[in-house]
Amino acid sequence: MSKVAIITGASSGIGAATARQFLAAGFTTFNVSRRPCQIEGVSDICGDLSTQTDAQALATVLANSVRQIDASSVCLVHNASLMLKDHCDDCPDDAFSKVMQINVSAINTLNNALMPCLHSSSSVLYVGSTLSEKAVSGAFSYIVSKHAQLGMMRATCQDLMGKGIHTALICPGFTDTEMLRQHVGNDADVIASISQMNSFKRLVRPEEIAEMLFWAHHNPVINGSVMHGNLGQLEH
Repeated sequence: MSKVAIITGASSGIGAATARQFLAAGFTTFNVSRRPCQIEGVSDICGDLSTQTDAQALATVLANSVRQIDASSVCLVHNASLMLKDHCDDCPDDAFSKVMQINVSAINTLNNALMPCLHSSSSVLYVGSTLSEKAVSGAFSYIVSKHAQLGMMRATCQDLMGKGIHTALICPGFTDTEMLRQHVGNDADVIASISQMNSFKRLVRPEEIAEMLFWAHHNPVINGSVMHGNLGQLEH
């Protein structure tokens, strides 16, 4: 029996770094995203998690793949995410629904399909955000979705009691990813400014979050935990 890692959004950023980490450790590694992963050896199951139809189709393919492998241990990493610039008084319903579909509903769809395939020693890991437990202005739908992921993780922990499957919420701070750079308009001054908002005066590297996820999978003692990876972010 082999080990499997399923990582949503592994085409870039934290997801790609995580795929590389698990692949190097001998895991059969799947990327679930719209774009293929550029890492040789990673298997792509491509589709659009922003539509429920595609999410269900992806979940079916993944579940069948895991059953065929008969994996002794599966690490399911919910990493794919959409972040928009919006406010509580300026957040169109269709945009809000799209964020919630990718960041919350698709997770539920994948969980429903894959949970029956997970043996003891598997894990379900959620990639949240510093904004899973706090808020800033200008990212309303994203913040709501990340708070929802915190609730999902805690409920997952309780529902899986006694099954030998553990869960955690890994919360990156400002991480050097495509999503962050797009959100700030690739503005070098803004990136430099937010880099100063932690003790080490730099952005978190995707590889650092990947190492946290890899460690979390192998250490069930953290079941139900919220783990922050932000280099000691300055609080206001």
